[in-house]
Amino acid sequence: MTINANSTFPRLLLEHGTAHPDHPAFREKDLGIWQTWNWQQVNAEVRALACGLVAQGFQRGMHLAIIGDNRPRLYWAMMAAQCLGGIPVPLYQDAPAADMAYVLENAEIAFAVAENQEQVDKLLDIKQHYAGIQHICFEDERGMRHYHQPELSSYAALQELGRTYDREHPDFFLQQIELGQPEDTAVMLYTSGTTGKPKGVCQSHRSFMTAGQGGVHFDKLQQQEDILSYLPMAWVGDHLFSFAQALVAGFTVNCPESSETVMTDLREVGPTYYFAPPRVFENILTNVMIRMEDAGAIKRGLFHHYMEVARRAGADILDDKKVPLSDRLQYWLGEILIYGPLKNVLGLSRVRVAYTAGAAIGPDLFRFYRSIGVNLKQLYGSTETCAYVCLQPDGKIKFDSVGEAAPGVEVRLADNGEVLVKSAAMLTGYYKRPDATAEVMDDKGYFHTGDAGLFDQEGHLKIIDRAADVGKLNHGDMFAPNYIENKLKFFPFIKEAVAFGNGRDYVCAFINIDMEAVGNWSERRGIAYSGYTDLAAKPETYQLIISCIEKVNADLAGEALMSGTQIHRFLILHKELDPDDDELTRTRKVRRNFISQKYAVLIDALYSGKRSQYIETQVKFEDGRQGTVSADLHISDVKTFAPRQQAA
Repeated sequence: MTINANSTFPRLLLEHGTAHPDHPAFREKDLGIWQTWNWQQVNAEVRALACGLVAQGFQRGMHLAIIGDNRPRLYWAMMAAQCLGGIPVPLYQDAPAADMAYVLENAEIAFAVAENQEQVDKLLDIKQHYAGIQHICFEDERGMRHYHQPELSSYAALQELGRTYDREHPDFFLQQIELGQPEDTAVMLYTSGTTGKPKGVCQSHRSFMTAGQGGVHFDKLQQQEDILSYLPMAWVGDHLFSFAQALVAGFTVNCPESSETVMTDLREVGPTYYFAPPRVFENILTNVMIRMEDAGAIKRGLFHHYMEVARRAGADILDDKKVPLSDRLQYWLGEILIYGPLKNVLGLSRVRVAYTAGAAIGPDLFRFYRSIGVNLKQLYGSTETCAYVCLQPDGKIKFDSVGEAAPGVEVRLADNGEVLVKSAAMLTGYYKRPDATAEVMDDKGYFHTGDAGLFDQEGHLKIIDRAADVGKLNHGDMFAPNYIENKLKFFPFIKEAVAFGNGRDYVCAFINIDMEAVGNWSERRGIAYSGYTDLAAKPETYQLIISCIEKVNADLAGEALMSGTQIHRFLILHKELDPDDDELTRTRKVRRNFISQKYAVLIDALYSGKRSQYIETQVKFEDGRQGTVSADLHISDVKTFAPRQQAA
């Protein structure tokens, strides 16, 4: 589709409804059955909802909160708000009411579309303290029979109200779309709040359309693509892939039945275009390794043999590089026996392009997927840049870089190594925060990302870490905690890691074990345990994690810049780091400053030579109650290695 300079997302919606009305636009699995809506039907659904909102008093410039899992009707709510000149504000559906309250009040929300009873309950709870919420529309009517609050209305009832309004004002809807301009704010996405309160990032139609067009052209995406939309709608990555690119290219957005059925639905959809943050790819790999540990000796032997072949030649074959004939033949056999069946089980058989972003991905994890023939690539961006800064061209993939500057994007490094970005795909500002906007935008129009990076000889950007997190050990070596943590998380037994070392003599770490992987490993060895805290404290668990960390240290010893940052001591935390306990953001990024303060006594114990440390920790439960988890944590030393020259 040709997109002109005056396009907005509502205009693209109308064009798809006219140009290819019968093409599948959205699918959703409900009660085990896939339902499909074509572009003509989506146009009618959005029109009815938009007119219903107007009938309730929604006006141009107002904000519409959208809360729930990925559902076609919630995407249509975003479109409906945009058609009216309103601004959709998606919220993280797993956030507790207290966290949502800040965003709702900051964004001055009067209208909200919620998925189900759970989200409605949160809004009604918040309404007791923030009276600004005037209208709540619920999409799923189950459990809502006995709710009689006047501000509530069902999605179906709101659309029926809209159809009546549309019949009485037949020209209104199209007139509102014509009033929209490319520079109007199309969406407001809140930052994850890694270092403070979340900020509302205002993005225009032009900015997200620029990012959408750039990605579609870069990867030659077609209308025939299928994408599985399961990541939070409040995350910039989902908005780029499942909304902006979907409307630019006109491909099909598939919504799973629930978060529990994502992997099953992934296999049924067989997407051609796939996007997931590193933690999802980590979880998939963990499940693969668990299953292989339970497999028979012959199957396990074949798997490890052909995975070694894949590690040696798979990525080069995918990039169409020269590979010895013997390796090509072995890889061909591996495709028949191992890689093909594995991709089929994972639902990745049809994937033509796969992306990961949101956090740095470990080179080993990256190599695994490309080695089995999945065209996994990294992109680099942020909420403020529409997740559109760097992309990796086919055939030029490097495991330790995020690629080259995307088309139309200028990337340069400040004197201190901070990555600076200038493009048309950038925020117009933080909502009600001109001071914060001025902090990140300089007088030359560059956005200061806060990330530390460097360019290699071919112009590929390498992200070292968050600039604020990069430090130095006392002996002068650079300390990049995220780099170390990603190496640790490659192992299926390690779910999360937090490294410490800035201003210290050596590096120490907190470890979260992966309950499923370590539990499976323990059960096969007859090791009994009663729960996470008990399993984490087992001597056998510590020996397992020591073996993983020693492999990381051996790897770091071969890297000139990182050999001095090997891990000397560690402990396994007695609880999993949790967004509800403010230890992680909703996108599962580590909140380092908070963790350093909360667990200061453990950090002191690591560096004072103690062998154990008792701690009591407050935790929040899903129902809002608070409790305490306590344990006497063991602290273990780890073998380190002399620096060595990395093999060429």
